[in-house]
Amino acid sequence: MIQRLDVLKDFTIRATDGAIGGVADVYFDDSSWTVRYLVVDTGSWLPGRKVLLAASVLGAPVGASREFPVALTRRQVKESPDIDTDKPVSRQHEADLHGYYGWPPYWGAAAMAPGVAAPAAAVVPPFDIPAARDAPADRRESGDPHLRSGREVTGYHIQARDGAIGHVEDLLIDEAGWRIRYLLVDTRNWLPGRKVVVATDCAATVDWAQRAVSVELTREQVKGSPEYDDVAGIDRSYEEALYAHYARRPYWSL
Repeated sequence: MIQRLDVLKDFTIRATDGAIGGVADVYFDDSSWTVRYLVVDTGSWLPGRKVLLAASVLGAPVGASREFPVALTRRQVKESPDIDTDKPVSRQHEADLHGYYGWPPYWGAAAMAPGVAAPAAAVVPPFDIPAARDAPADRRESGDPHLRSGREVTGYHIQARDGAIGHVEDLLIDEAGWRIRYLLVDTRNWLPGRKVVVATDCAATVDWAQRAVSVELTREQVKGSPEYDDVAGIDRSYEEALYAHYARRPYWSL
């Protein structure tokens, strides 16, 4: 199911022995638009603390519940490495987190395929990740330049080939594989009262300094795209119409 990030923020994360908090944000790889982590606000349980959980270890919500189950205990989460989610996540922090939980790293030779759950039922001693631990201190702390906050990209300007079309209002995330499939764009300054959907397949670059995303589309192409309905959301028939309009091969056929 494809969900808006704003909707995912209403979801709770439930450990094997109780709830641990709600989804506050996501961290994604801007080169592949893959969600790597969910930022979980632990609320009154662990006041003032947020924790990261790999998206790949989350179970599917049961029925209509807005809860992601995870095979961890509250104690495991409580004792996990502290990470300042207000700062870029360094590769060293990722290595510590994956080592603590026993999650295979998604980077390097041991990379894990998106959507494949890693064992996370028990705390294991940190394993050695030479690429991260043997790197110079400045490289370890600099982090992955492609790992970005979903909350940060909201509000970024969208630049078509021939001019601006609006700004990012929300991210549309496919829970199957945890990929950001689309950007929901508010075009109020160009097409008043209209929102459009742009596939991340069409994104060329993300300029973090300029807070802008450039897309390989023209303003006329965007203007003629299928109408987006907030209530109906994204279903396969809408996706088929969108990809047909842009004459692009859909991701589900690759």
